[in-house]
Amino acid sequence: MMPVWVLALGASYSSVASSTSSLYRTAAERADLARSMNANSSLRALYGPVFNDSLGGITAWKMAAFGAALAAVLSLVVVVRHTREEEESGRQELLSSAEVGRRAPLTAALLAALTAQTALAVVTVAALVAAGAPGGGSVALALAVAGVGMLFACTAAIAAQFTESARAAKGITAAVIGAAYVLKAAGDATSDHGSAVATRLSPIGWAENVRPYAAERWWLLLVLAAAVGIQAVLAYALAGRRDIGLSFLPARPGPARGGLGTAGALAWRLQRGSVLGWSAGFLLAGMVFGGMADGAADLVGDNKGTREIFQRMGGHSGLTDAFLAAITGMLGMVTALFIVASVLRLHGEETSQRAEPLLAGAVGRLRWAAGHLIVAFAGSAAVLLAGGTGLAVGYGHRPGPVIGAALAQLPAVWALGGLTVLLYGAVPKAAPAAWAVAGLALALGWIGPALDLPQPVLDLSPFGQLPKLPGGRMDWPPVLVLTSIAAALAAAGLAALRRRDMSG
Repeated sequence: MMPVWVLALGASYSSVASSTSSLYRTAAERADLARSMNANSSLRALYGPVFNDSLGGITAWKMAAFGAALAAVLSLVVVVRHTREEEESGRQELLSSAEVGRRAPLTAALLAALTAQTALAVVTVAALVAAGAPGGGSVALALAVAGVGMLFACTAAIAAQFTESARAAKGITAAVIGAAYVLKAAGDATSDHGSAVATRLSPIGWAENVRPYAAERWWLLLVLAAAVGIQAVLAYALAGRRDIGLSFLPARPGPARGGLGTAGALAWRLQRGSVLGWSAGFLLAGMVFGGMADGAADLVGDNKGTREIFQRMGGHSGLTDAFLAAITGMLGMVTALFIVASVLRLHGEETSQRAEPLLAGAVGRLRWAAGHLIVAFAGSAAVLLAGGTGLAVGYGHRPGPVIGAALAQLPAVWALGGLTVLLYGAVPKAAPAAWAVAGLALALGWIGPALDLPQPVLDLSPFGQLPKLPGGRMDWPPVLVLTSIAAALAAAGLAALRRRDMSG
């Protein structure tokens, strides 16, 4: 997993630098971009202020905050995976019965995170220097992003001491990452030079204020290192004071009498936090992007290359409609990650052997699977509805067409969900490959237009077959075909699940 994350994030820096170089070829064009971005509070909230209008400065503006947040998510996954998930599965108890020390799992997890962040920093510097950015600023940007990643690795380590479940540890750490980004956004919305109090309180704001390529503030890296050290000491102190499998905040016992009467109710109970969390996140993201829609012209300016990218992503019906269509497409592609994760919850329940005692009773395989699939497919509709509603609220015009454009992404989302069901039902060991397919669709839709990939290549993604809404003409045949494909794939997956050995 770590090489995929590192290479994908490193490639995103290279892609942004290359596209910036091709779209804004002269210093005057970059200076105009910097002035317009610093004058737009919505864009400052999303990206931060532009501290330098060089190639490296524009790349840092686009990627410092996003890159730091993604590096933090990478650390979250790695640390929780090798601490709390190992305890939940019982593997850690087996290891600790031999000559493995109490704090050894935490050390291993933090070293794994450090390895990933170091590799990310090296790949980032190499990608930026190869794209023509100065070496000093590239090192500053890479260290700032990696520093934030390590800071939240320690945050995840602390969260793992306070909860009994990996899901709760991930949720707590993700909430802290989200709060840090919101703090940065709130501060940057009020200030165009990164000095607002809210920005200074956010670790992601610290990374932004290292100011790569703009008289770098190297001392802020020492602040990040000190924060990492303090959290690491706290995590080690907590790890040494609790028993394996327990936590400082034990889970509340359930009611004396169970209230879940169906497999569907159990599936909803297991996945409702994910559905509600994704929906809330999409609602907020939609409102932010909707607020930027009227400023799309300022974002593009007179730059022909940027205009062409938006038109490739969102159609030719007008710049504002193209921007909205591009955003609804992005919401759809990210929702594909939700449906893959939700369907693969079946795989997790099976491999953890929690499904076996359930299926040993009166619950059949199809009823059990159907409960999770209803949550996955209906939940993806709820997530997109929340995103479309937020987009309509932020934009403030034509709520019906905007929400409809978001929901028009569902056939492609469901097609990827159906493929995940087929992989799980027929070849469960290959089920995680659905992540690669969803990631490829996301890469084609997000980076493909900027790299000017041929249209036949972009059409390999199911999202490339959908009509460009709002503004474009509703084209029903591809929508109906994708929906039929999704249904056929899901049906084939359920048929295979019904026949195969559940242990295979």
